[in-house]
Amino acid sequence: MSFADLGLSEELLRSVAAAGYDTPTPIQAQAIPTVLMMRDLIAIAQTGTGKTAGFVLPMIDILAHGRRRALMPRSLILEPTRELAAQVAENFEKYGKNHDLKMALLIGGVQMGDQVKALQSGVDVLIATPGRLMDLFQRGKIMLTGCDMLVIDEADRMLDMGFIPDIEEICSKLPTQRQTLLFSATMPPPIKKLADKFLTNPKYIEVARPASANINIVQHKVKCGSRQKREVLRHLLRTDNVATAIIFANRKTTVRELAKSLKSHGFSAGEIHGDMDQSSRIAELDRFKDGTINILVASDVAARGIDVKGVTHVFNFDTPWHPDDYVHRIGRTGRGGASGRAFTIYTDADAEAIENVEKLTGGKIPEIKFDLGGEAEEARPARAGKSRDDKVRDDKAEGKSRSAKAHDKRAPRGRGAAEAEDAPREERPVRGESRRDESRREEARRDEPRREERRARPEITRPDTRRDERRPRWRDDDPPSKPGEWNGPIPEFLGVSALN
Repeated sequence: MSFADLGLSEELLRSVAAAGYDTPTPIQAQAIPTVLMMRDLIAIAQTGTGKTAGFVLPMIDILAHGRRRALMPRSLILEPTRELAAQVAENFEKYGKNHDLKMALLIGGVQMGDQVKALQSGVDVLIATPGRLMDLFQRGKIMLTGCDMLVIDEADRMLDMGFIPDIEEICSKLPTQRQTLLFSATMPPPIKKLADKFLTNPKYIEVARPASANINIVQHKVKCGSRQKREVLRHLLRTDNVATAIIFANRKTTVRELAKSLKSHGFSAGEIHGDMDQSSRIAELDRFKDGTINILVASDVAARGIDVKGVTHVFNFDTPWHPDDYVHRIGRTGRGGASGRAFTIYTDADAEAIENVEKLTGGKIPEIKFDLGGEAEEARPARAGKSRDDKVRDDKAEGKSRSAKAHDKRAPRGRGAAEAEDAPREERPVRGESRRDESRREEARRDEPRREERRARPEITRPDTRRDERRPRWRDDDPPSKPGEWNGPIPEFLGVSALN
């Protein structure tokens, strides 16, 4: 079967032939005729099978007839990531060069002004991520009432990223009479519920069992210690005839640190993750595509948005948290019928995640073992430093040596050994005593002879110049006062006569 047998136009066939394709893939052979018949479609296909062209090619022929209006796109394609949206836009530019179609790309991380200008002039195809589309819609910069075709690509990834509520809101604002196409690598229950709600009598296409891996990809797993993962990765990169490779990690910090480590060991590596702005991510992808770098360290945010020909290897530096991500990661190699190799480096802590992956793919991943010559086991602890117990013991020994040195400094100098032994020992400072308290005690010891000298001097008696003890105000032997008389203290001045 050829593309000419699928009912595509002559202009489109010339574009396909110019791109170097003559035979459709299974997903393309089943999806293109269904889309041309204007039916709703659910297509389940693993990544790398050419499903993007499965909806791009028929959409070009359908949209070739009609006219565009300002702020009202005629079709809408929803993508989960910026990279995947840019990939679909490249497909439209490549296959639609013989058609008068205008396209707009609405993604985050770029200026909104140019996107609004493109919408104002009218577009036939709008490729957008849900977040930026909802932002423009709430600002009143776009109307969806003229959209007659909706494509939801990578629907399961939309679910993982939390876009399903946004998609439901977008679908509610589209015309009821429309054609809806849903493409996904897996079919979890929430996606099936979404399809039942917004698709009308769809045709179901499944070219491979859900979540199955590409048979052209040779898979392996390698078990090692958590401190040996980088050494194992470098060993595989040097010995497995790697031409171009993508290395996936679970965390953005791991991506940055791993890329830096590979560069320090002489590898030509780059990085791409969610914290990078759009221009930096595109620049890094371009460096990888043109061969400036041959190793790209990436997070899962870019797992489904990287479409680079000739990727020979995929390495899972971290076992993916979600088993579905494993299929999408290794799908970056073995694309378009080519062969590829995928390695997953795991530790004892990843045993459960590996079991979930094998349960999802329906088969055991072959394990390979190799000897690093003890380098990974011996060199790594030296770099990592001493254990906690060793550090405690070293700290205790160091403390003892310091106290011994301090005792030697306090020992008397210039005396004989016997005289030094007979000398009275100085009191050891109390634990927790500060240097200030110790200096005070030292001054007290120096002042001790002076105090002894003062005690030895004869005591000088001085006349007591103090006046006699005053007469008490009252006495216990005084008779009780009569009723009505004054019984309080009597001031002394009452006994002094002014006449004397």
